[in-house]
Amino acid sequence: MIQHNKMFEPSLLVVPLGSLVDFPNLDPWFHNVFSLYRGKRFDLGLYEAGAQKTIKFDRPGASYIFCNIHPEMAAIVLTVDSNFYAISDKSGRVSIAHVPRGKYFLRAWYENTDSSSLDALTRPVEIDRNNDGLLSLAIPVTEEKSPKHKNKYGRDYDRKVTEY
Repeated sequence: MIQHNKMFEPSLLVVPLGSLVDFPNLDPWFHNVFSLYRGKRFDLGLYEAGAQKTIKFDRPGASYIFCNIHPEMAAIVLTVDSNFYAISDKSGRVSIAHVPRGKYFLRAWYENTDSSSLDALTRPVEIDRNNDGLLSLAIPVTEEKSPKHKNKYGRDYDRKVTEY
């Protein structure tokens, strides 16, 4: 998950449980990447342009990623306990190729949906040779997440520090 132009790219990364995620700093200034909200909790500390740090995501769920210097930087690493996953396209369609025959649980995740609504969408599915597509899901948007957040110390960002 690169840091470039005071942004994380991509802003959403889905990884299987146990994955190592690199956080290279491609900006010409320092960053301090952290996650203290749900999911994997970590603080990479201050590191300079050209440096890279790595975190192992060993806890399922959404990890909300921020920079302690630049409040506009925000991303999510979604850790899943499966090797079969996908991110929808702009129209909301998802395709997962080469899923072997068998019984699975289908789970959906969307940032602006509460967990009880998502839990209600979880269901068993069976993949067999006659499947040419799965079902359609409607995910209710229950709240818009605010991009505002506190720094890693639980305080508001100091605007004087973040203006460079």
